[in-house]
Amino acid sequence: MEVVTLAKLKKDKFYLVQEDILPEAIKKTIKVKEILKLGEAKTINEAVERMDLSRSAYYKYKDYVFPFYEIAQGKIVSITVSMSNDPGMLSSILRAIADSNGSILTINQDIPLQGIANVTIAFETKDLSTSLEECLDNIRSIRGILKVEILGQA
Repeated sequence: MEVVTLAKLKKDKFYLVQEDILPEAIKKTIKVKEILKLGEAKTINEAVERMDLSRSAYYKYKDYVFPFYEIAQGKIVSITVSMSNDPGMLSSILRAIADSNGSILTINQDIPLQGIANVTIAFETKDLSTSLEECLDNIRSIRGILKVEILGQA
């Protein structure tokens, strides 16, 4: 349930699909693309053999499946964060985004209720030095962060 993928079913029409319902060939294609991207295999042949996937299946799906966070690169992403109402929390979140070279566009923080503060942040991801997933994981690892969710992207 951790990895979310986009499967392109029709031109310009995308669906968000949970990984565990995808056919094995599509899951393996995603893994082959990851292996190649990370340089763990030098050739497509080597990568597909490693994943026990036919080359024809790889070529059939490779241009149509992408990790969700990869699609979000170069976009504007809006997130909502629930956090404890402690001094410096918002600053820590903004620092985590800045450390990944995200460019903050808007910040909207609600009045804290019962010790919980909620903030919505929109930021540009085109110059991220990390993946969006890693940037969000860095925010989640901040002490006092209760929840981080993507609201949308443009």
